Amino acid sequence: MRETPTWRIPAGIIGLFVFLIAYGVIIARYAPDIIGGWPGWAQTVIYLVLGLIWLLPLRRFLIWMETGRWSPPAEPGPDAS
Repeated sequence: MRETPTWRIPAGIIGLFVFLIAYGVIIARYAPDIIGGWPGWAQTVIYLVLGLIWLLPLRRFLIWMETGRWSPPAEPGPDAS
């Protein structure tokens, strides 16, 4: 458990905010040109996927913000006390 403040949390929040804005601008700028002529159902599927895809790296990013490592800490074994 973290007892002292760390720079990673505010830096991570700012970084995540900047990334999401950039990602949204890129999608809003280029996706309509690419999929604008597709059927509505196909556009819906693509926008749903693009709207959820940014969540994939989020777990490791939040772990880094909290621990400073990109992977989760090892779980203690059943015989650890």
